[in-house]
Amino acid sequence: MDRDERDPAASTGELRRLDALAYLLDNSIPIPGTGRRVGLDALIGLVPGVGDAAGALLSSYIVVEGARLGAPPAVLLRMVLNVGVEAVAGAVPFAGDLFDAWWKANDRNVRLLRRTVRAPDAARRSSLAVLVGVLALLLVVLGGAAVLAFLALQALVGAL
Repeated sequence: MDRDERDPAASTGELRRLDALAYLLDNSIPIPGTGRRVGLDALIGLVPGVGDAAGALLSSYIVVEGARLGAPPAVLLRMVLNVGVEAVAGAVPFAGDLFDAWWKANDRNVRLLRRTVRAPDAARRSSLAVLVGVLALLLVVLGGAAVLAFLALQALVGAL
């Protein structure tokens, strides 16, 4: 975020509102006897079919506000990655809902925005590093899948 263009007091007020939303979505409901908390996002995710999509839509608001606050593209992509991981994993019945309660993408994203306001270059660099790591992991997985597909096809052709 460009500190010359942003009013720090305005950013702080906006971040407080985003904190409140992240708390509501990720931590507002205590689980008795566990010391753990979940939020409305995890409960919404229990609704088959539309719950995870609705949760991702609510989570996207924080990403949009991050863009409005001037977060750099690497930070915004990392925020989208956090929401995407939660949405994709949340689509798995029950286990995905447990993951959703643990991952807390909204809380992660607001903390990332706070770091971006305090130290924009550091937040951008760390986000870029995470994105490069995820891309590298995806390339390794896709390469492995391609090799396995080739070997399976080769074995199939050899069997004929």
